[in-house]
Amino acid sequence: MDKIKEVQEEALRAIQEASDLDALLQVRIRYLGKKGSIQALMGEMKSLPKEEKPAFGQKVNTCKQEVTAALEERQKELQKKAVAERLEKEKIDITLSGDRLTLGTTHPLIMIQQEIEDLFLGMGYKIAEGPEVEQDFYNFELANIPKDHPARDMQDTFYIDPNTLLRTHTTAMQMRELEKAKGETPIKLICPGKVYRRDDDDATHSHQFMQCEGLVVGEHITLADLKGTLEFMANRMFGEGRKIRFRPSYFPFTEPSVEVDVSCPFCNGKGCSVCKGSGWIEILGAGMVHPHVLEMNGFDSEKCSGFAFGVGLERVAMLKYGIDDIRNFYINDVRFLKMFDRFD
Repeated sequence: MDKIKEVQEEALRAIQEASDLDALLQVRIRYLGKKGSIQALMGEMKSLPKEEKPAFGQKVNTCKQEVTAALEERQKELQKKAVAERLEKEKIDITLSGDRLTLGTTHPLIMIQQEIEDLFLGMGYKIAEGPEVEQDFYNFELANIPKDHPARDMQDTFYIDPNTLLRTHTTAMQMRELEKAKGETPIKLICPGKVYRRDDDDATHSHQFMQCEGLVVGEHITLADLKGTLEFMANRMFGEGRKIRFRPSYFPFTEPSVEVDVSCPFCNGKGCSVCKGSGWIEILGAGMVHPHVLEMNGFDSEKCSGFAFGVGLERVAMLKYGIDDIRNFYINDVRFLKMFDRFD
């Protein structure tokens, strides 16, 4: 009986001295485990006289219950202590100022692209997408530029193999969309994206740049529709009161073809250094879709007509934001990009 009392007192003392939950677990194992001290007491019953065994067994069970209760009570205390220590360690002083995070801004070319997309989506156009690594068939042949056509010399193309290239214009996406339509009209879409040409980089030229081309095909589409569309775009992009004018030009994809000028938004057409005193700034090329292009893509050119246009996004951004070097768009200078926080 004295040994039971000794084990119990020793266990209760060890429980109170346990400083954390891990230490308490070791105490539990030492006294209540299968090879623990209290279990060892039960093993001594077989050496006792028969008449002493019930009292001894009852005393051991009482000891076990009291040690178990003490363990559970101490476990609750240590758990509360652990939570309090963790809260103290991880607490946040909400009166302190937070970290200042440096946020980026939308790239000016993406800003222009999104502005054009919003404009034409509001007019019922859809946005078409296509691969930058393109087939010669879609990039040139369906656009009325066969292999021996002199216009190919104007493109200076990055070829991967004789039939694969980096697209030189987003017209390739238009060809894919015309092929998908299988002669069904109407078609109203724009094709924004990056294009590539062999060119020496300078203030106004780059070997990669962004275009947004538009295409409308249907019945009774005329140059007047094209002019009205482009005039609306010019007023939205460069401010109300802009006028446009057409000058004859040549593009294999369109016939007739025109260069499009907008009245200078900096001097309102009076003449300044930006427009070189002319009052006009060239912004894009356009024209009526060539009948041969319609025929190659399965449309009846006697019933259908259409117009197409293509604008360089760098050109628009340079005019709109007063940027004098196209290379600024691609040099990843954070100081340059930070200038556009006020536009974003």
